[in-house]
Amino acid sequence: MADEVTLLDFWASPFGIRVRVALAEKGVKYEYSEQDLRNKSALLLQMNPVYKKIPTLIHNGRSVCESLIIVQYVDGAWKDKAPLLPSDPYQRAQSLFWGDFIDKKVFEYSKKIWTTKGEDMEAAKKDFIECLKLLEGELGDKPYFGGENLGYVDVAFVPFYCWFYAFETCGNFSIEAECPKIIAWAKRCMLKESVSKSLQDPKKVYEFVLELRKRFGVD
Repeated sequence: MADEVTLLDFWASPFGIRVRVALAEKGVKYEYSEQDLRNKSALLLQMNPVYKKIPTLIHNGRSVCESLIIVQYVDGAWKDKAPLLPSDPYQRAQSLFWGDFIDKKVFEYSKKIWTTKGEDMEAAKKDFIECLKLLEGELGDKPYFGGENLGYVDVAFVPFYCWFYAFETCGNFSIEAECPKIIAWAKRCMLKESVSKSLQDPKKVYEFVLELRKRFGVD
């Protein structure tokens, strides 16, 4: 029986983009279902009754929620192609650690850049750059966080690249000037079709961020 795979998602979500990259790396065919986050569908509420969030993956009628957990699931469910997590327990633990770091720190500080002003924004920029420098240290001289190939940490982090323009424009700073290795890594990732076809147009993301800033009363 052929796999039935549906992704409930929202176009600009870096968390949803993670899942799209992972599925593309694995060559999994799936139905994409764009969700209205202000008027959540009955299917989303049924399939993710706890958090009621995207992305939610539905595989043969069963749902998997939370982006990094979905990426781990995709890696295990379609394990014959493009492994994302290392088999070595220590290396695997390190990958999971950095994925968690991206969720807890990179996302938190980057969101503050476009949802705050003045001193709060300046502090967020500083914290965000410090996070990127830590990630540069973890990347080292490797082409990807996964080594010679795209791995779990790459999939967790690269979706934020299409938001960088919005962060830089809202915060009036240059990520490349501060963290050139991160930008070089992101451009390397973009040479992969699984990444370039999944990430969104940075200008379009920026326009979306401007809408959100108005909605949140920042501007």
